[in-house]
Amino acid sequence: MKIQSKLLFAVTLFMTATFGALHAQSENVTTEFGVKGGFNMSNLYDDNNDPDDNNVLYGFNAGVYATLPISDYIAIQPELLFTTKGSELKYNNAFAEGDAKFKLNYIELPLLVRVNVTKNFNIQAGGYASYLVSSKVTGNGDFEFNEDIDTDDLNKFDAGISAGLGVDFSPVSIGVRYNYGLTTIGKERTVAGTTYTFPDAKNSNLTVYLSYKLN
Repeated sequence: MKIQSKLLFAVTLFMTATFGALHAQSENVTTEFGVKGGFNMSNLYDDNNDPDDNNVLYGFNAGVYATLPISDYIAIQPELLFTTKGSELKYNNAFAEGDAKFKLNYIELPLLVRVNVTKNFNIQAGGYASYLVSSKVTGNGDFEFNEDIDTDDLNKFDAGISAGLGVDFSPVSIGVRYNYGLTTIGKERTVAGTTYTFPDAKNSNLTVYLSYKLN
């Protein structure tokens, strides 16, 4: 799925949430606390190129969440997650064949507005902030390596926008969410009078999750 369709998907979700709030059934949103985890499909993009679907890196996320009601059908949903991001590059040419994985591990704090459109269906939209805790690059194939990357060489903070939807089968819920990064993962540097950012790329992450309500 290319980035334009993902952004259109997010905008559509937000518009649907606004419309749905006006027509939601009178199902009360209650305070919830729970745990959640899921499957990540991550990639990197820059201002000139969309993510390449062939470079998806598979990972996971896990953590806790709460829903804090502000009306009968709208709630604020903060979360605290450990999540993996990055990208995979596959190569096959006359000189070598294999793959290289660029792995970024974050502690992430999403803050979302959750709208219960119906009793069992909700839409979420908001943003996230992340802190980079570790990173590494690994390679398999003709060249094999496994090297940690000093996080001081990268931008430790990441932030972006989020949109998703969920289906509730209390106490279990399932859902899908897309995170669109707005900050580069690399630091800005000046060498010989020239300023550049490396890596000049941003995070893109699609996740499928399962959550369990504890109260």
